[in-house]
Amino acid sequence: MTTATAAQPAILPLRRVSACPPQGLRVAGLFAGIGGIELGLHRAGHQSALLCEIEPGAQAVLRTRFPDTELTGDVCGLASLPEVDLVAAGFPCQDLSQAGRTVGIAGSQSGLVGHVFRLLEPVNPRWLLLENVPFMLQLDRGRAMRHLTTQLGDLGFRWAYRVVDARSFGMPQRRQRVLLLASRDQDPRPVLFADDAGEPPERDPRGLACGFYWTEGIRGLGWAIDAIPTLKGGSTIGIPSPPAVWMPDGLVGTPDVRDAERLQGFPADWTAVDFPATRRGIGSRWKMVGNAVCTPVSQWVGERLNDPGTFDDALSQPLTGGRWPIAAWGEGKRAFAVNLSLWPMALPRLHLAEFLDHPLHPLSIRAAQGFLARTDRSSLRFPEGFLDAVRRHLKAMERRSAA
Repeated sequence: MTTATAAQPAILPLRRVSACPPQGLRVAGLFAGIGGIELGLHRAGHQSALLCEIEPGAQAVLRTRFPDTELTGDVCGLASLPEVDLVAAGFPCQDLSQAGRTVGIAGSQSGLVGHVFRLLEPVNPRWLLLENVPFMLQLDRGRAMRHLTTQLGDLGFRWAYRVVDARSFGMPQRRQRVLLLASRDQDPRPVLFADDAGEPPERDPRGLACGFYWTEGIRGLGWAIDAIPTLKGGSTIGIPSPPAVWMPDGLVGTPDVRDAERLQGFPADWTAVDFPATRRGIGSRWKMVGNAVCTPVSQWVGERLNDPGTFDDALSQPLTGGRWPIAAWGEGKRAFAVNLSLWPMALPRLHLAEFLDHPLHPLSIRAAQGFLARTDRSSLRFPEGFLDAVRRHLKAMERRSAA
């Protein structure tokens, strides 16, 4: 690990904005969480007029970090929106993600996106921005995305979406998310589709820190070279838990929550606020950070909203069924696939071992034993030397415990 000074470029600047409106866009943030979309948009020159979030701990973060912005609770009780230019909603993903219940868009949590459409009907914001997990593109044969795009078409919106990877924006976290941008009178394609750096080749893992989920081991691993796998608000064992990191020196441990915040583009200790009594503890902070939107991603969208690029329509081809692609756009009854990568940008990023400012927490004896037991029962193939490193770590922890 490097010193805090050496790792300062935790939030790297994007391109210089050449046409930023003097006041930026006025934003209403629904399902705001701890403000990942909003913080990124703020960095791009936009301002929040309303934040809506029901979870008490996240409310405490928003109240502390956005003290001058109106904060309201349950979206179900929100009667109307203020006059805004952009409505942003990272609506709940529990019913859509592989780590969640996977019951689909009609689930009790993800189905709350219907309130976004309810609130949009009587108003005409310039833009709508939705964010969610890419598993929604394949769950139930893509029913969730069909539902969203049909609703948008019925309301007169042209829409475009793209799956992007947070590593593209300088973060050593392999985090893929769907961004869906829509408007009744603007074209979302030059915002989401103008940039495409192309996915770089996979790095050689030798000498690099690698991330994995110690809560997995039978059907998957979440393996990430020189990055951590996606931070999550929960896991297959039902608790909010950090991923583990296998360091080049053989240490196996979990990141500090402050580094998790930085891996999402927040300043360290963004969630270190006075929580309600029932929401205290590091576990609550991990859950909120895992559910957040990576701020450099929304900053990129905000900057492109200020200064749209050029979209080459030759990249479009009619979408004729089958699986939803990485990127697509549509209006009315028409829909088109777009040939793009998950990497709009290719911003430089620190190696994971250099990025981490705080010491790892050694993986506990119980966690290491459970992980190794699951790998013994699995048919997965593991990177060379990896399981041996976990076994050595376990023996070292057992010796330390017996001393």
